[in-house]
Amino acid sequence: MAAIQDKMKYYIGTSTWSQPDWVGNFYPDRAKSKDFLAEYVKRLPTVEVDSTFYAVPKTSVVENWYRIAPENFVFSAKFPQRITHELRLIDAAEETEHFLKTLSLLGEKLGVLVMQFPFDFEATLQTVEAMKSYLAKLPTTGFRFAVEVRHKSWLREGFYERLHKHNIALVLADLPYMPKLDVETADFSYIRWLGNRKAMDGPFKEIRVDKHDELDAWLEIIRRLKGETLYGYFNNHFAGHSPTNAEQFAATLREALPPDASK
Repeated sequence: MAAIQDKMKYYIGTSTWSQPDWVGNFYPDRAKSKDFLAEYVKRLPTVEVDSTFYAVPKTSVVENWYRIAPENFVFSAKFPQRITHELRLIDAAEETEHFLKTLSLLGEKLGVLVMQFPFDFEATLQTVEAMKSYLAKLPTTGFRFAVEVRHKSWLREGFYERLHKHNIALVLADLPYMPKLDVETADFSYIRWLGNRKAMDGPFKEIRVDKHDELDAWLEIIRRLKGETLYGYFNNHFAGHSPTNAEQFAATLREALPPDASK
């Protein structure tokens, strides 16, 4: 069995901190929503911000995130749906600049910014050209980007080469209708354990499905990765309680990696 390369750093967390169902099982009893982030950062080293998908937050909100999070905490975040779903990368320069400027307030605590595309975003002549043009205009320093496609037409060498050219990671996603990939297109990797929304609905208070076999398979994928950093985020729809998944999988990685590699 291959060992995980010994220089890999990893950040494992969840795809939100704003989950009332976690009160009493991950957050303290009677915890209030305003305190969720402060409680979250005591347990996990990173989070993927979901709210940025719906709107770019106010600068005061981002500055508050920064103040609450301890040193070495990492915020990844989703691109606004205005860019990925509505404009579909076309004429999105103004929206992109606003988003990047706002999230840059996280400074050294900013992780990866993720473009999650819709299910019907197929690789056509128009969309491929839009993707090519958009990625070429992104900043080459100061940010890390990842792209998640949910249509198999994108899964080809030309697209991977395009991402590699810009050091943009292809999101390795756990989705029922997409293959499990080990494709590396950047010097870091990004995994999203999303699960099946139709099969796993709330409440999200505990693990409800045993996913050990699936996570063992993902561990083997991680063993094949050569990047220096791994970012991984669990969704509640994966097994019912993403904080437990994150803590348990981080423990698994600690056993597979040298002591100085873990985060």
